[in-house]
Amino acid sequence: MLKLGIPSFFLFILILQIKGDDFKEEIFIKPLPPSHLYVNFHFITLVNGEESFEHSHLAPRSLGEIMSRYQVEELHLTLTEGQWKHKQWGYPVLDAAPGAELYAWFSPEVIDVDAHWKKLSSTLSGLFCASLNFIENFNTITPKMSLWPTGAQKLKQNYTSQLRYASLPREIVCTENLTPWKKLLPCESSHGFSSLLNSRMIHNTNYHSIGVHVRRTCVDNNCLDTNLEIKQTVALVYDFKIINSMDWSFRKLFGQGLPGACPLSSSSKIYIDTTSNSTYRFKLSPEPNNIVLSQRGGSETELAVYNITNSVMMNIVAKYETKDKIFVNIPPPLTFTQYVLGYGKEFGGIVTELTNNYWAPIDVVLLENAPWWLPIQLSSLRINGEAESKLIMSQYYSPGKSRQKPYHLELLLRLPPKSTTTLTIDFEFVFLKWQEYPPDANHGFYIGSALISANLPTAKNYTSLPIHGNTFDSVINASKPWYPMIFRTNGAMVSLPTPDFSMPYNVICLACTVVALAFGPLNNICTKELVLKAAGTPLSLRQKIFNIFKKKKD
Repeated sequence: MLKLGIPSFFLFILILQIKGDDFKEEIFIKPLPPSHLYVNFHFITLVNGEESFEHSHLAPRSLGEIMSRYQVEELHLTLTEGQWKHKQWGYPVLDAAPGAELYAWFSPEVIDVDAHWKKLSSTLSGLFCASLNFIENFNTITPKMSLWPTGAQKLKQNYTSQLRYASLPREIVCTENLTPWKKLLPCESSHGFSSLLNSRMIHNTNYHSIGVHVRRTCVDNNCLDTNLEIKQTVALVYDFKIINSMDWSFRKLFGQGLPGACPLSSSSKIYIDTTSNSTYRFKLSPEPNNIVLSQRGGSETELAVYNITNSVMMNIVAKYETKDKIFVNIPPPLTFTQYVLGYGKEFGGIVTELTNNYWAPIDVVLLENAPWWLPIQLSSLRINGEAESKLIMSQYYSPGKSRQKPYHLELLLRLPPKSTTTLTIDFEFVFLKWQEYPPDANHGFYIGSALISANLPTAKNYTSLPIHGNTFDSVINASKPWYPMIFRTNGAMVSLPTPDFSMPYNVICLACTVVALAFGPLNNICTKELVLKAAGTPLSLRQKIFNIFKKKKD
């Protein structure tokens, strides 16, 4: 960060206003009774649409150059550790798959999308110190119905052909990913809300996810001009057992208090969901600046709002009055789970259960993405033992090729009200080459999460922002006919036929032992000479030297 004096600072702010750049930071906190706490960070940077990133102001130049160089219209990247429990915790602000997930829309002018996709993933791999360079054609698909662009797009173009999606469920999230992520912020980690992101405290949670989402947004209703929106997110789920108390505070969660707002932000707000006060009452200290009651989609949400404007150290504390009260968990409208069937090393199956808890039918799009080494058989698809025509409204299937492309299945389903729909599809195991096994092959092979796209008819347990909104102010009284959401199921693991990699080690050890034991006697026999000497008369040193020179002379 540059150290600016007071006149220089105001001049810098004036330049930013002329350029049209804007930066906002927000924190959303929601208790998840009875034993968890959800914390979501939002950092939004709006860049003028005419910005060429030759001179960056608030937006990270590295990310802007990636978008312009590879002609990316919209980008979504998440790195997640842990699994979000939808049935117990409700819905997050942004759902993410375990591991690494990347999908992007490219400009219609891009002809060779696969080449740009490979360059994009490799560049992001170096930028975020992640293993995105392992994204190849054999683990990339082009969804047809499951994903849709959230930014400003040209309606005349078919953007499904310009879309690429890939996930790496084995990717581990660590401090190496968080550090370059924080460097993209205008204040980095020295000021503002980002100073709370202590890696030691973040990685001590049940669930943590960092993400970067870039899209084009309309300046006005006519959408003649657009801005580039760069949104960086962090989602955390704390367990009260880890912090050893149901009472929480910033010092317990992040190891320090809030040092104030970022000097470059136009808005710094903290939203705390106090709706659960009706069952688990807690008191906030200090008092919030405002209490907002939001009615959205048949649900009422009470939000305590803090406006952070100064640079004074602040610690928000929540103390519960009742800690042993029984909590009744009401599941959200749509819940789901995924698991693997089968035994042995020949056949198996993937099972996806979709539960509609609502009184009306819900239409969903299910995307199954199976790797090439797990071929799925479309003829074996079974849905609750009923005829597929009763539930499947549309389907798309792309068979995979060995070591070239994965298996891709999409189904448009209509889930009956108050019912559970079970989809089962069989697969076969494939023998891999010995170079294709990971170092810990006996640990198992991960299967990526299935994607479930749905337009929910109600906003119960729904915390997502509207498509055209970028801050939490947009969720207040934002009732709509439908509430779109893209869910990710839990991951799964299979055990492929694995050779005994200890056999080469045993053979090498045995062969080396035999060679070592046989080399000594053979070397002595071939290189040494037996000489007789009189018994009881040891040779003197002079006699030994004389015998040696005599042997060399002969």
